Amino acid sequence: MRVSLFITCLVDMFKADVGKAMVEVLERQGCEVDLPKGQICCGQPSYNSGYLEDTKPAMKQMMKAFENADYVVSPSGSCAYMFKEYPEIFAGDPVWEPKAKALAAKTYEFTQFLVDVLKVEDVGASLHAKATYHPSCHMTRLLKVKDAPMKLLKHVDGLEFVPLPNALSCCGFGGTFSVKMSEISEQMVDEKVEHVEETGADVLIGGDCGCLMNIGGRMTRKGKPMKIMHIAEVLNSRD
Repeated sequence: MRVSLFITCLVDMFKADVGKAMVEVLERQGCEVDLPKGQICCGQPSYNSGYLEDTKPAMKQMMKAFENADYVVSPSGSCAYMFKEYPEIFAGDPVWEPKAKALAAKTYEFTQFLVDVLKVEDVGASLHAKATYHPSCHMTRLLKVKDAPMKLLKHVDGLEFVPLPNALSCCGFGGTFSVKMSEISEQMVDEKVEHVEETGADVLIGGDCGCLMNIGGRMTRKGKPMKIMHIAEVLNSRD
């Protein structure tokens, strides 16, 4: 099975180890993985800020970059969902609507791809730690990926899982929201940090690097750092 990575801006620029972990997990499942070099930003930040027409060139570039992919897999539910919005954005366009629909149909978030497409729940990972999981908003509410991460974490040998209180509350990141509404965002992430601390966990796991950077950064600034891991890194662990 040939898988093309939609690596996302944050993983490309800040969290390369997440991309590496994802590749290694997929390869162990028998996938042939490639990284289309033509990919850029999916356009979500500018699109969500209201710059639709200015964002369309980036969206078209992404459709070109993944045109020949069999499956497109991303380590971010938020970015993967952006591809799902392309068909509505290009509705009525005789050239780009079919391309948008094709891209949306073959795009999956990482855990969603493992569980729903590869039909795998146990990837042979082991991590002896006490951990909790933050479900990101776009991944759970928009992309509707709720169960796949839990099914995979359940099979990680040695992992003691502790539910996160008020797990579905937003961490305050929200992309441009954290910049435009910084004071509100700060209060939201402080509440999230309090809930993470309540669990007594050693590790915070998540499926979106934006959320993890936001929560982890706030914990560090408050002098309460803890280990932060993307779920791809957990699934690639062998301790």
